[in-house]
Amino acid sequence: MERVKFTSDLTLSRLVYGMWRVGDDADTSPSHVQAKIHACLEQGITSFDQADIYGEYSAESVLGGALRGNPGLRNQMEIITKCDIVAPCGRYSDVPVKYYDTSRAHIEKSVENSLRDMAIDHVDVLLIHRPDPLMDHHETGRALDDLVASGKVRAVGVSNFRPWDYELLQSAMTTPLVTNQIEVSLAEISPFTNGDLAFHQRLGHPLMAWSPLGGGALIGADGQIGNTMDAIASDNGVDRSAVAVAWLLAHPAKLLPVLGTNNLERIGRISDALAVKMDRVTWFRLYQAALGQEVA
Repeated sequence: MERVKFTSDLTLSRLVYGMWRVGDDADTSPSHVQAKIHACLEQGITSFDQADIYGEYSAESVLGGALRGNPGLRNQMEIITKCDIVAPCGRYSDVPVKYYDTSRAHIEKSVENSLRDMAIDHVDVLLIHRPDPLMDHHETGRALDDLVASGKVRAVGVSNFRPWDYELLQSAMTTPLVTNQIEVSLAEISPFTNGDLAFHQRLGHPLMAWSPLGGGALIGADGQIGNTMDAIASDNGVDRSAVAVAWLLAHPAKLLPVLGTNNLERIGRISDALAVKMDRVTWFRLYQAALGQEVA
């Protein structure tokens, strides 16, 4: 499995296992979650994506149960998590409205909760989950710098930030932001032309791609895009999901698709995407299908 450099001493696997649904599984036992982790590790997928809000603030605890049951797994993993969304559920069930909080106090509290819930002593990458209209970039930046200095977080980044949000936060920090996790897929192609990919590609930032299967929409897509995916999948002996992921992997911006499923068999096939032949013509066949028309 290819590895992508985030800092001088931190690399992530090119494919990332997303754990946003891990708490939704009928079986959240430590042994079953460990089986998912092992299925990833066997393919060279060592990076695991979390967020405090996943599973209504329960997904990190589900992972923590697995790691408490087998502490040795932690040394084989890179754990990404996110904070700043406060929603009226779980530990915040008493708040009257969903909001974002990038204050120092909230970020520090969120990290402590994540470390406790996941039974770990550090997070490999901490992301600010959503741009906060009330963000004091100086306060947020100092909080992130201090978390890295403390050793509780190895690297920091953001999620769903536009270039100007990214630059604002970075301007108040001494620690480099290492990534932006954005929605991009054959079902969400705007980042290819709205400047998001170009901004990070110019700066050499590896990007993480959430919902690379369009929230499952691509699996059941019909029409031109479905037919095109099926033809390429047949040529390569894989399924549609492998084609959709391979399309992202082919982009020079070094996208790291984040894939989440609770099905052990599908987890075991995540790396099928690496076997898909994706030349320029094949890439544009899919792009044209996503556009719904020939490129200009």
